[in-house]
Amino acid sequence: MAGKASVVFAHGLWADGSCFNKLVPTLLAEGHEVLSSQHGLDSLEGDVACVTRTINHVPGPVVLVGHSYGGTLITKAGLHDRVGALVYIAALAPDEDETSQGQQDKFPHTPIFDHVEIADDRVWLRESGIGDFCGDLPAEEQKLVLATGAVPVADLFNQQVPGTAWRTKPSWYIVANNDRTVNPDLERAAAERMGAKTFDVDSSHVPMLSHPGFVLDVIRDAARTLEA
Repeated sequence: MAGKASVVFAHGLWADGSCFNKLVPTLLAEGHEVLSSQHGLDSLEGDVACVTRTINHVPGPVVLVGHSYGGTLITKAGLHDRVGALVYIAALAPDEDETSQGQQDKFPHTPIFDHVEIADDRVWLRESGIGDFCGDLPAEEQKLVLATGAVPVADLFNQQVPGTAWRTKPSWYIVANNDRTVNPDLERAAAERMGAKTFDVDSSHVPMLSHPGFVLDVIRDAARTLEA
């Protein structure tokens, strides 16, 4: 549909592009071109490149949406000239002199870190931790999240590439008040630092799955600013 912004999604850890499946059909029906980046969590540089390729494949202007570690990716890839708006969902948003881990370390660690293990140089979420990740979903959905999640390389959060798109692009931020994966205080501080239009929801770490209508309204708000 002419005049509609495109929407590109970037997923986080223990997830893949399907974590946005409660949003994509509605956005498509409303006339947006939509793609989810399917990055492998093998390196920050490679994941940013994958998001950039995805942006290249849709027309501008683009609303770039990142969940969790996907916020780091949109902070870097969002410098793309087709990107007009950034939407952060319970997301990291490191500044130029920070890594993802460095940003996290400024706040108390969340309960999920008691439920991870490193094997084959990957950071795995144990089944015992799924409640700290998406505990407000029905049990069957929690099992699906655990079964379909991509697993990050162990040093991913300590890697760095340049770029801080939120310094020059308008931003929206969804704070998950009940998050036990990314500290909600980190989320609020990140939103304030970037001067984002901020929305709070009583959600676990995955508002796009537990409160999809709420998240859709925020994405629509960002899209309207590009379509005006």
